[in-house]
Amino acid sequence: MTLSEEQTEVVDTVLKLRDTYTLPEIPPMPLSVMEINKLIESEHLEEAYVNLLSLRQELQRELQALDQEDCPIELVNKEKDIRLLYGTLRKKMSAIVCNSSALPSCNKELLVYVAYIILEEEKRQGEPGEMQGWREAWRDAVLNGVRDTLEKIPLESRKQNASWLAVHLGLVGKAVKEDLQRVKTELLSSYPADFNVFETYVSCHHETVGEHLKSLLEKVTVLKDYYALLDFIIQRYPSEKIMGSSSLQPELKEDQRALPVDKGFLDQIKDKYCARLQDDMKTSLNRIIDLEHEEMWKEKRNPVIDEGIYSSHIDMDIWTHIKGHVQGSRRIDVNLEQKVVRSCLEELKTFPKRFESAFVEWSSPLSNSSLWAEYHISYINSFSALKEHMESYKDTSPIQLELVQKEIDRLTTSLSRAVMENFKTDVQPFLRRQMTAKWFLFDEDFSQLIRRTKTLSEQSKYMTLKHKQAFVNEAHFFVVKEYVSQLMKNNYMCKNRKNETAATKITNQWEELKETFQDMNSSLDWLHPVGHQLSNIIGCKKSDVKNNLETLVENYPDIRKGHLSALLYFRGIIRGREKHTILQQLAELKQKSGNTGNREQALFSEIQAAVNTDCLAGTPFSCLSFIVPDS
Repeated sequence: MTLSEEQTEVVDTVLKLRDTYTLPEIPPMPLSVMEINKLIESEHLEEAYVNLLSLRQELQRELQALDQEDCPIELVNKEKDIRLLYGTLRKKMSAIVCNSSALPSCNKELLVYVAYIILEEEKRQGEPGEMQGWREAWRDAVLNGVRDTLEKIPLESRKQNASWLAVHLGLVGKAVKEDLQRVKTELLSSYPADFNVFETYVSCHHETVGEHLKSLLEKVTVLKDYYALLDFIIQRYPSEKIMGSSSLQPELKEDQRALPVDKGFLDQIKDKYCARLQDDMKTSLNRIIDLEHEEMWKEKRNPVIDEGIYSSHIDMDIWTHIKGHVQGSRRIDVNLEQKVVRSCLEELKTFPKRFESAFVEWSSPLSNSSLWAEYHISYINSFSALKEHMESYKDTSPIQLELVQKEIDRLTTSLSRAVMENFKTDVQPFLRRQMTAKWFLFDEDFSQLIRRTKTLSEQSKYMTLKHKQAFVNEAHFFVVKEYVSQLMKNNYMCKNRKNETAATKITNQWEELKETFQDMNSSLDWLHPVGHQLSNIIGCKKSDVKNNLETLVENYPDIRKGHLSALLYFRGIIRGREKHTILQQLAELKQKSGNTGNREQALFSEIQAAVNTDCLAGTPFSCLSFIVPDS
């Protein structure tokens, strides 16, 4: 704040008065009480004060002259008058100090008289008729003046202006800075140095602003207003925009810039902010479900393909929403950032279940449509992406993040399982009709199996690689297991050399299945040989069966007697020495291998073989079945 020539001249005059001031001589005869009172009211402080001192001295002399006699009523009344005059003087001085920032420049010298009256009274502490607390009364006057300044600042309601609080706090900061600038340029010159005027005004502004903010907090209900309070206290108030302004230097020290609010008060605002944020976020997340219903499900729109995969806006909407709040809180302080991250994750934790419930309710009737699968895959992708986005908060809030990740994993697993179970249910009837009399004559069921598997393959192309691999592998294993299982059910027996035709058909179908899953990039290569090796056993001469068995056992050591017995039944070998010899060879091969193979590559242990009761009739070898244990 730059002073005008007139103001500079006044300041110089006041400085000269302050530095050269001495109290006038106390008159031997005081004015009357009424006259002194009029002097006080008309702000002739100097003349009023010396006459008040004279009146005090006169009373002291009169009291000393009584010589321990009872005090007459006249002196009692005079003592009372002096106390009243002192009270009036202090009240007038307080009013002058309270309004000092608004005083005309020509009246700044009044503050000089105020200061020296205070100093004079402090010197006279202990004398009869003294009044204590002059310095405290001066500070109270300063504080009241600051309060008056803030109370005059316009304050709109939220109904009048949605940004009411931000606007008001801007005006508060402006008023504080301008008031302290006036203190620095206009009022400091009126006081002796030991009054610590600037520090006192800074302290009073801190106190008043703190009180004002507490009253404002009671009016705050929305998130942005809690944020405005925190931003004002922690960032704006100590910044160069207010207390850190160069116009207040060097008088305002670095350690005086921050607003000294109670930690409990600051925590209260932060807690209210986070609670409001959590409520708002719940509303926003519910709105995401509503938008998905309105814009996608209701209209039955196909998911967007983004970078080669099905996608939805859900992960980006949630991530940007949380990211915005976290970045905003980081601008306030690290403590608030941690609280905000925890609050956001706490609310996000419950969202996957709510979303799943709404989605399942809507989508259940559409389970046979391709759109149903596309939506599932798009949400698998989106929630997986959301999980990756949230990983950035691992260091800030590890416990809450882990809980969120568990819920997201549960949802994506549930969605993936739903698609897989739908596929299994869809193809199961066609798989069950393999290795039957109808299968032997017609290819329609297998064609349907391939068609539906290729549909799944096409859908899985739009799944993120992380989920796609496990998904494709599960589909591959299921189809292979169920296809092979049909050979183990004794539903059909090849007679009259039909085994060769059956073997050829199995070989051709298996090749088609193999190519389909290779196109899907299944990593279960170890499943590929089983179809050909089984067809070799089915299609070869009876005498060659045992020669083809060794490779099968080597690749799939978990095959048991029951599986081989069922396979031989399909082949047409249901009893006799040949069957016993083959089963005996299986036992020897398994004993030789000494293990049941890699648990991660177990196929036959997942397949239940039918019990072949025909082997109990017509042959003594059946009595030797204990020789060939089912292992």
